[in-house]
Amino acid sequence: MTEGNASARLLIIDDEEQIRRFLRISLRSQGYQVIEAETAGKGLELAATQTPDLIVLDLGLPDADGQSVLNELRHWSTVPVMILSVRSSESEKVAVLDAGANDYVTKPFGIQEFLARVRALLRLPRATERQDAGIYDDGYLHIDLIKRIVSVMGEEVHLTRKEFAIFKMLVSNPGQVITQTQLLREIWGPTHAGDTHYLRNFIGRIRQKLREDTDEPRYLRTEPGVGYRFLDGRGD
Repeated sequence: MTEGNASARLLIIDDEEQIRRFLRISLRSQGYQVIEAETAGKGLELAATQTPDLIVLDLGLPDADGQSVLNELRHWSTVPVMILSVRSSESEKVAVLDAGANDYVTKPFGIQEFLARVRALLRLPRATERQDAGIYDDGYLHIDLIKRIVSVMGEEVHLTRKEFAIFKMLVSNPGQVITQTQLLREIWGPTHAGDTHYLRNFIGRIRQKLREDTDEPRYLRTEPGVGYRFLDGRGD
């Protein structure tokens, strides 16, 4: 991934010229390189030949559904993918996130939030980098995933085995939405994929131990009906 993200290369796959132009201008103003495709076929070709650091993918493409593009990408690439779509149902969001998308933004959208999400996704460690990850420290919260230590203001916090497993999965994917289904399948097993009340209870307990403001949590954000994400508090 491009160091510091200053000249990261972003691939936009969207058939709407106005959207591509708007994103091109906004992203280039931030110093990003932008390449574009208006079809699924061209998008996959550029993804394979131009090695983008991030892909912004529309679901409604003229030659194929965006989810089929995502499925194809995930056979050979771990590049972060942000879905950009007018489709706003929770079931569609969950489906593409479960299929390997890293984030989902619904059209119309605010450019500042979009850029913030771009920055968050560009901070994601690739699969080859994640083995070396494991330490998080922003001065308030300290996490050592290898030693299984979590501290708040220098005071160690005790998390149960399942609490730590949930927290580790979220912390290991900072800024990325992890769906309820992904968490439940990974931690409780496939037979519990629909038991979302388990997660609500455990997330509530983790927030309490981190001394989170329940109205405006600093670290664990709920994406209603979809899942949760860990917010990296160390700046953009």
